[in-house]
Amino acid sequence: MKTPGFRRTGHTNWKRAALVAVPTGIVSAVVIAGVAAGAVPVALAVSPQALSLSGQTFQISADRLDGQGFTQYIAVDHTRGDHPLALSGIASADLHNLCQSVVADMPGVGKVTLRITAGGGDKPAHADHLVVHTDDLAGDTSFQDIVIGQDASTLSGLAGGPAGGFGLQAGHVHIDHLRQRATGVSAGTFQLTGLHLTVKSGADPCY
Repeated sequence: MKTPGFRRTGHTNWKRAALVAVPTGIVSAVVIAGVAAGAVPVALAVSPQALSLSGQTFQISADRLDGQGFTQYIAVDHTRGDHPLALSGIASADLHNLCQSVVADMPGVGKVTLRITAGGGDKPAHADHLVVHTDDLAGDTSFQDIVIGQDASTLSGLAGGPAGGFGLQAGHVHIDHLRQRATGVSAGTFQLTGLHLTVKSGADPCY
């Protein structure tokens, strides 16, 4: 799948409060939710080429991520003033103690936090064909069968980039203490065991 970057802009209908959990390309594997009047971004499980982003960032954390089929390359988010970021794809990912949070300023209310947690205990959250748009990622990471500096257009797997672009791929990725800032997530399948969604006043991010 070739992903040229962010070329499209658009508008999302924020008037509906919705939790998007699609049962069917880092990370994070998260269901993205939206609450009234633009409080948080909404992402649908679609291909990266068609994903129109709100430009608002959110946090993703997990105690542990185990993924098969990892690819990554540099892209540009044109919805945020040509902001550089990385597109990361994982063919199959398990996330233990997953958390996603958005802190938004709402008129007349102030800061509001939406948090989603899932994958506790011995039943991790699972995503297939996961693609994450990110500009900041931290954690204790190990790769198996890694190639760094590969032409992004030749990457196998989920996220193939433009010819001549910098890319990497690995057969397996393991991340402990994952901390990630993202602008969008899409997945073919998201299984969120033990899902818990909360909306509360004030700032209460995942990390």
